[in-house]
Amino acid sequence: MSKILVTDAIASEGIELLGSKAEVDVKRGLTPPELTETINGYDALVVRSETKVTPEVIRAGQSLRVIARAGIGVDNINIDAATSAGIPVVNAPIGNTVAAAEHTLALMLALARNVPQAYQSFKAGEWKRSAFMGIEVRDKTLGIVGLGRVGSEVARRARAFGMNLVGFDPFISPDHAERMGVELMSVDDLLACSDFITLHTPLTDSTNGLIGERELKLVKPGARLINVARGELINDKALLDALNNDQLAAAALDVFVQEPPADMSLVQHPRVIPTPHLGASTEEAQREVAIEAAEQVLAILEGRPARNTVNAPVLPPDVHAILEPYIPVATLLGKLLINLTDDQLVGVTVSYEGEIAEYDTTILKSAVLEGLLSTVSSEEVNIINAPLLAQSRGLRITEQKDTVANEFTSLITVAVKTTKGEVTLAGTSLRNEPHIVKFNDYWMDVEPSAPYLLIVDNPDHPGSIGAVGTVAGEHNINISYMKVGRLSQRGTAMMVLGLDDPVPEKVLDQIRGLPQVSSARLVKLYGNWLGPE
Repeated sequence: MSKILVTDAIASEGIELLGSKAEVDVKRGLTPPELTETINGYDALVVRSETKVTPEVIRAGQSLRVIARAGIGVDNINIDAATSAGIPVVNAPIGNTVAAAEHTLALMLALARNVPQAYQSFKAGEWKRSAFMGIEVRDKTLGIVGLGRVGSEVARRARAFGMNLVGFDPFISPDHAERMGVELMSVDDLLACSDFITLHTPLTDSTNGLIGERELKLVKPGARLINVARGELINDKALLDALNNDQLAAAALDVFVQEPPADMSLVQHPRVIPTPHLGASTEEAQREVAIEAAEQVLAILEGRPARNTVNAPVLPPDVHAILEPYIPVATLLGKLLINLTDDQLVGVTVSYEGEIAEYDTTILKSAVLEGLLSTVSSEEVNIINAPLLAQSRGLRITEQKDTVANEFTSLITVAVKTTKGEVTLAGTSLRNEPHIVKFNDYWMDVEPSAPYLLIVDNPDHPGSIGAVGTVAGEHNINISYMKVGRLSQRGTAMMVLGLDDPVPEKVLDQIRGLPQVSSARLVKLYGNWLGPE
């Protein structure tokens, strides 16, 4: 019988489910050294946020077959070490969805009717009805930034209040948004028209400080802001200024950059309703995440796939040698494409040519979707759950295969269709390294080895390359490599420059302003992640 170690408090229903199929030991409060001494001999480890699963713990767990987090965040688990050891890490991202959505609505209603302030006043012996005049949410506009699982549940419930729904999420199809009753628009437009604004995006480089001074100046006067996602999404100083100058009527905050916050300026502000990270703190949510985690642990111990594996699964032996080199190619194509696309996504077409087309390419499709969604999803995205997440966002995915390859032994082409057009990239594996070999209609060979890519559309005229290089040199930006593609002599062309240094926005604007440049876009690459600069 398998042995399972539980080191944090999880709901009894989860413990009972685990105990129905395995031997379970509950040992709470173990330090990393104590856990390192204890873990050997256990097949599974179940934690919440308190236990730190270090590389030392993972190395000591020679019998470990799965690590589970009863909740969504896995920051306390060393994913790289687990992956290197071949140990799947699973989490429970669904169980607290309703709890987070309901808490959002609770905060919205509290903001609308000044419930906490009235409560405190009444408890103090005061009777000040006129001081707490509120507003109705009926016919008000709710702006939802991020329409993933929680954002979608918020939209569903807000419709019952008779609210007008607008949203921002470039990775939701327009048809899916329409079915939810949400009008899609830019963040700026959303801020300008919303009476209530609620944030449900993951924390990435592009969303860190998403709501800052510039954005808050765009907000409709008298609007109310709600954040149950991540504290880092909002610039605290800018929020304080917006409250103090009456740009915002009020704010409700469940999350903070530091928890508990050392600076209590926002918490103590009279027009801020703070809660101590209660988004998932319901009996039902804790029960559901415990059961969800337990189900996945048992699935893996019984040789079945888990729904929410947050690290890469092992490929079957019969396809490993052929497909493994193309997984990073597929992921790279997805991640790069999402940063070359500004418009609303409608659908994705993945085409395979050559040897790889002879095999089941499900894992490659999933890798493309992982790349597309990894920077926008509020939960960990991997090649197991990426198709489900894409389906939940209403993205149309099409696959095409041709066992004949004209240019390479194997080639993956990904076309992303948007509301305004289509962007296409193609890539292959050369010497076991991913290469981008086609940007739209331009053939070239780009090995993304530099920290930054500058992608420039330009006429194929003398001086175009030199003009861009001159600007880079003037600002001490080193060009690691340059690739050029063109459709015809003296026609249109594209240059892709690998850069060792970042390009400040003003320098990028200078390049865009060159008469020899039609457009320019900078993408930041680091490790296995890409993001817009």
